[in-house]
Parts: sequence; structure tokens; C-alpha cells
Amino acid sequence: MDIQRYLREKKEIVDAALEGYCPDPGGTGFEMDYPPSLHRAIRHSLVDGGKRIRPILSMAAFEAVGGKGDGILPFACGLEMIHTYSLIHDDLPAIDNDDYRRGRPSCHKVFGEAMGILAGDGLLTEAFRVMTTPTSVDPAIVLEIVHEIARASGISGMVGGQVADIESEGKEVDLPTVQYIHTHKTGALILASVRTGVKLGGGNEETLRALTHYGQRIGLAFQIVDDILNVEGKTELLGKRTGSDLFKGKATYPSLLGIDSSRRMAGELMESAIDVLHPFGAGVEPLKEIAKFIILRES
Repeated sequence: MDIQRYLREKKEIVDAALEGYCPDPGGTGFEMDYPPSLHRAIRHSLVDGGKRIRPILSMAAFEAVGGKGDGILPFACGLEMIHTYSLIHDDLPAIDNDDYRRGRPSCHKVFGEAMGILAGDGLLTEAFRVMTTPTSVDPAIVLEIVHEIARASGISGMVGGQVADIESEGKEVDLPTVQYIHTHKTGALILASVRTGVKLGGGNEETLRALTHYGQRIGLAFQIVDDILNVEGKTELLGKRTGSDLFKGKATYPSLLGIDSSRRMAGELMESAIDVLHPFGAGVEPLKEIAKFIILRES
């Protein structure tokens, strides 16, 4: 399959849905356009940005288990809102102090630190409003999915991993610590994205177990590749500065194992993720190709 075309088409669907949830506050028919400064800050970071890997993974998993319709979209958009909120906060001076994100000035560089904090807060909260808006989806399934996404986003997931990342800067750390940081800071929300699609699409327990294995491995591989790109990547492709991990003494796989071993580990994780999908037929082909894309990407 043409994975670039697939990713592009899915991204367009996600972008259109996000535009519907966060339209331009200067337009008409938007009942939440006050204060407009907040909505402009949110749109700056959310609209027309990023690869949309997390929502696309949820959509691919949803379709792989036979899910039909657009019931996945509120959850796909919620996942992207949570991811974007985390990027806004990560870029703040108190954390990573990055001036650029996705090829444009970071939210706080344009709107100020206070607005950056509040834009992130607003996106995180809005994500759960969007996901819990009443639809035809069984409320019990919605509750189960939202509970899992909240866990993956918070103390037991992304936030916990981010704290461990900050506290490990400039220190000698062991491999289990680096693995904890990666699987929580990045992997948890990627895994939740895959499992959201399976649950919403009606996948059985066997399929959920297999795709959980898949999600765990690509989640870790994704962050390892990010670490490698921070060393070897091109700023113009990444849309943000490179070399920051080394400068800050970040706990990463390349810093602990070296580039070659890190690249080999990412490849092994990809192969393990793909292997578990083989019994499931053509419906999982996009998931296989996304795993390959994660390893081979340059941004």
C-alpha cells in the first residue's frame, strides 16, 4: 500500500474534524469565541500541524477490527488535543525551553508563557469534553476508553514519564530508567491510541492483546527514533532544534547505548510489532506500514 497517501488522507480527515472543534474565533457560529486570544493560541499549536500519528493509529486500529463510520473521530481528535497540550507545555522555559515546534515559533514565544500554560490546560480539558459528548456509542465503552486515555495521559503515563525525564537530566541512569521514561512519556499515549481504536471498533480480547503488543513496541520505537533524530536529524525537517538532548544531558537510548545499538533496537521493536499482526489478514496492513514509517521517518 502507499503509506504516504494513506497518512495524508487520514491527516486531512483529522485536520477537518479538529477545525470543526476549534474554528477560527473570528468566524461565525462559534459560541465559544471568547476570549479570542486563548482560541488563537490553541489554534496556533493544534491546527495544520504535526503528522497526526496518534489519531491515525486509532483510526487504523478501529478499521482493522471492522469498525465503521466516523465514531472514532471524537476520540482521534481528543488524542491529538492531549498530545498537542503536552507539546505546548514541554516547550515552556520551565521544561524544555524550545523556541520552535512543528516549524513555527512555540506557543509561548508567540502568545506568552501564561497563555501557553492556559492553552495547554484548555486543550487537555477540551479533549475530554470532545470524547464524552453524547453519541450513539455505548456509554460504558466511552467510559472505559476515557478512563484508559486519562491514565495514559497522567501520573501513571505521560506526566509521570515527563517528571522522570526532567529528574534524570544530567545524571547517570540505567536502562530500566530510560525504558520507564520512554514507555510513559511517549509510549503510553501511543498504546492508548491503538487500544482505543480496537475497543471502539468492537475487537475481541485476542485482537486487543495482539494490538496491545503492537502498540507497546511501536510506542517505545517511536521515542527511540525521536532520540536518534535529535542527534542526527535535520532542523529543517524536524521543525525544531536538534542536539538539545545532549546539551541538557537527557536520559536517552543513544546516550546510553549509542546510535547503532539504538537504531538496531528500534528495528527489532518494529519487527516484533509487525510479527504479531500476521494472523489478522489484510485489514492490519496500514498498521504494519505505520510501524515501518515510524522507524524510517526523518521528522
